[in-house]
Amino acid sequence: MNALYNLSIFFYSILIRLTAPFNIKASQINKGRSQTFAELQAKIKHDRPIVWVHCASLGEFEQGRPIIEAIRKQHPGYQILLTFFSPSGYEIRKTYDLADYICYLPADTKRNAEKLIELVRPEIVFFVKYEFWFHYITELKKRNIPLYLVSAIFRENQMFFKNSPWGKWYRKMLFSFEQFFVQDDQSVKLLHQVGIKNVTKAGDTRFDRVAEIARNGKNIPLIEKFKGDCLLVVAGSTWKPDEELLAQYIHSHPETKFIIAPHETKKANIERLISLLKTTVICYTEATEESVMNKQILIVDTIGILSSIYKYADLSYIGGGFGVGIHNTLEAAIFGMPIVFGPNYLKFKEATTMVDLGVAFPINDSPSLNAILDQLLSNNEQRNSIAGQCTHFTNQNLGATQIILSKVFNKL
Repeated sequence: MNALYNLSIFFYSILIRLTAPFNIKASQINKGRSQTFAELQAKIKHDRPIVWVHCASLGEFEQGRPIIEAIRKQHPGYQILLTFFSPSGYEIRKTYDLADYICYLPADTKRNAEKLIELVRPEIVFFVKYEFWFHYITELKKRNIPLYLVSAIFRENQMFFKNSPWGKWYRKMLFSFEQFFVQDDQSVKLLHQVGIKNVTKAGDTRFDRVAEIARNGKNIPLIEKFKGDCLLVVAGSTWKPDEELLAQYIHSHPETKFIIAPHETKKANIERLISLLKTTVICYTEATEESVMNKQILIVDTIGILSSIYKYADLSYIGGGFGVGIHNTLEAAIFGMPIVFGPNYLKFKEATTMVDLGVAFPINDSPSLNAILDQLLSNNEQRNSIAGQCTHFTNQNLGATQIILSKVFNKL
């Protein structure tokens, strides 16, 4: 099985190099990986111990971020290495100022694992959510460096719980972790069934992150002027299928204002979105407090402000549900409001929980979207009730970060 795994890593690396000239993400990861060791050798210092936090991409970073920031406050004697697998994480957060070193994770080969760990010599390692890299895990265990998996979710159909040769091989990796900090009871149960007892149900650190965002959220006078006395729907991280459904509703409801923050903010995509919307529309980067007042739609053509915009919403629509999966629902939920999204949400525990609680509403098509928006926007009492339930839900789930840090650092 080791040979097959090594072969898969080899061919994946070859594929990245071959497609790099034609694919921007492949080019970024190929170039980034090639620079990791040189950058670390030039910069790394061992005057203070190092905590290594590894995230696959941007979503996992949002789960690792509360841990990094809590370590900075509570254990300032540590340096922090932050690594990413994906360009969508690294390229956006490569200037994150609370990590001392930020780089791509080199391909999971035995040689790379030995070289990186020897170079960094971390005292503590956190992998976030789904990261299982055989050679890095093996080398950390060999050196007795404690490895923790945080904000993890396990499902019955994952390879670890199958009795195939691959399943048994993957399952062995689990015994190299010092502790699993999982999000739910089902994950605890599944790990217990395969003999893993070092499990703590801590919850999802993203709740702590969005609560911090809400506490520090900035007021945006331009958004206040845009909303005025109208009902406001904020559609965050939308894709083309989301926008096409929303456009139909927008055109038939001129009394309701909409803020659309597309996932992709490149000029061509913004122009496509503007052409789709047959009503009064303005982009955030071109707007003034005066010019937004007579517009129905505000398009957010910049990044970094969506989480602060949600607080002005009466209802939010979260994009991605007609693709591989919905984006961050918690950024909206922390402000207490009904949430709507497309059908592909079942992989996201917080979303399924909110649907069960009756504070989030999945839709499949234009009629179902129109029906739920009409119902929620016309019923102030229902929206207020949902807002209270939503706030209670998010408040109940705070504290995962402190559970993790207390257990980890009390062992040292």
